[in-house]
Amino acid sequence: MKKNVNNWLVATAVTALLSAPGISQANAEVEALAKDAKNWATWGGDYAGTRYSTLTEINKDTAKNLQPVWTFSTGALRGHEGGPLVVNGLIYIHTGYPHKIYALDQATQTVVWEYQYVPDSGTDPTQVIGVMCCDVVNRGLAYGDGKIFMAQGDATLIALDAKTGKLVWKVKNGDTKKGETNTNAPLVVKDKVITGISGGEFGVRGFLAAYNIKDGSLAWKAYSTGPDAEMKVDPEKTTTWTDGKVAPVGKDSSLKTWQGDQWKIGGGTTWGWYSYDPKLNLVYYGSGNPSTWNPVQRPGDNKWSMTIWARDADTGAAKWVYQMTPHDEWDYDGVNEMTLIDQDAKGIDGKVHTKLLTHLDRNGLGYTLDRETGELLVAQKFDKAVNWVDHVDMKTGRPIVNAKYSTQAGGEDKAQGAGPDGKPGTADDDLVCPSSMGAKNQPPVAYSPKTKLIYIPGNHTCMTYEPFHLEYTAGQPYVGATLNIFPAGHDVKTGEKNSSTDRGSFTAWDPATGTIAWNISEPFSLWGGMVATAGDVVIYGTLEGYLKVRDANTGAELYRFKTPSGIIGNVSTWAYNGKQYVGVLSGLGGWVGIGEVNDLLGEDPCVAVDPCTRIESSLMKHTPLGGVFTVFALPSAK
Repeated sequence: MKKNVNNWLVATAVTALLSAPGISQANAEVEALAKDAKNWATWGGDYAGTRYSTLTEINKDTAKNLQPVWTFSTGALRGHEGGPLVVNGLIYIHTGYPHKIYALDQATQTVVWEYQYVPDSGTDPTQVIGVMCCDVVNRGLAYGDGKIFMAQGDATLIALDAKTGKLVWKVKNGDTKKGETNTNAPLVVKDKVITGISGGEFGVRGFLAAYNIKDGSLAWKAYSTGPDAEMKVDPEKTTTWTDGKVAPVGKDSSLKTWQGDQWKIGGGTTWGWYSYDPKLNLVYYGSGNPSTWNPVQRPGDNKWSMTIWARDADTGAAKWVYQMTPHDEWDYDGVNEMTLIDQDAKGIDGKVHTKLLTHLDRNGLGYTLDRETGELLVAQKFDKAVNWVDHVDMKTGRPIVNAKYSTQAGGEDKAQGAGPDGKPGTADDDLVCPSSMGAKNQPPVAYSPKTKLIYIPGNHTCMTYEPFHLEYTAGQPYVGATLNIFPAGHDVKTGEKNSSTDRGSFTAWDPATGTIAWNISEPFSLWGGMVATAGDVVIYGTLEGYLKVRDANTGAELYRFKTPSGIIGNVSTWAYNGKQYVGVLSGLGGWVGIGEVNDLLGEDPCVAVDPCTRIESSLMKHTPLGGVFTVFALPSAK
């Protein structure tokens, strides 16, 4: 009876929200689902992208008793990024391109429905795979209005009936012949579904688009570079942080920072994650690297690539922007997630701000901003091995670049970081840190309001970086750099040189002060998203295939289990019939495993847009390929 009462209460709450005047049904439904810990209704667990659950059954005292309770094979090889959605008792999981989507019944662990990708007439899956950078991964699904949404690798956005799996509508979001693809997880906001575009390594001009969830018609589209109107930037109303204050960006803020028409092939793609503040009605996301990777070919700040954006969800109008890495010289793609938190942090004037946005960037800097105004509050290294930047000037907001590690200063056809002999991998190397993989790549962080810490799945690698001249050809790789990646060999917390060959770091970071609370070294890069819970635990996966549980206060390991393949997927947690579960997709791949994936499949490990580096060359000793969904729980009471 208690179960029925709880279900009735949830249903009543949803009904009340749906009937509230002025609130879109899809928005209210997703908000209500996210507030009920039985569900995992968005990529981040909630609109704020905190990846925090209020469930407590699995906690720092009971985690040692976890066990796998059932598994499901996806039937797909290659990389499995993203994670499961759990909505109203059904589990939804997905694979990379060419895609499959499964709706799973938790009671019987059986398939309710299966979607299998079928290419449109004129679409060649082989061509699509050829222009997908860094494996054929997909970062997940979205739910809203009784539909499941996926941004497919062939740059089509689909809506499926969540109960039956039948196609409701499909819309073209990009042109793969130009190198435009999709790998991101969409986000349903009000009566729209938000998606971006991939292809920065092909000179694709980035944008964010909103489609009406009823029929797939385009509501608005806003570019990362170019004329003000096409970016939905108002010269007088859109602001940025400069000279110690928030000020209008001014006319032609992007065009002035590019040479000629380079902005048309300027990158700034949007393949990461999107967050939303319902009270402010703002969508937050990051734009990626400018094209090409050779900085010598594109003078200027290359705005607004490498930028945190805040846009009005209804119109797409940009409220504020903040560029993290002007004139990127290292491929420090700025697409990592924006985590929206409410706690105190001081600005440079001593004023306390409470509505915060935190962002752990690939460039190795952790940022905290006022998410309403865009005021910069914190910009500090979360890995002290980082050396391309000395610090961020908090008045201007600009990084102070260390010329020793500037690939622009080094010039074309010189391997910056390779040392006097110019040969990567020799004893005199003075590597650029972090590598292009970033001090953290796309796997999302978790935030605990109990500890007030951000938990970071980190990379701990450095590189040599050699730019070279490259002409643009539509649909062909537009990279223009060769790099070699190595373990950082420095302590994450102090920056002191050591002899460690570890390439990963689990780091707890204070977003109010920008300080590292503690960190745990991992042998391989961490490439899976984390979850924090009210049970004072953090749960994540590793490239060797372990699901691990750590104490959220100390980092002490509480549990580990070896899943069938390397984990580059995001952990989710939910409840069913009063019991807490944890689920994760395993399946080696992504940029971090692309060489091994191609090698094991009998393909060329040096793909066109990969810098031909065996980033994790010993992974094959630890894990094979293969997509498996594994569900964990505590033993049932006897």
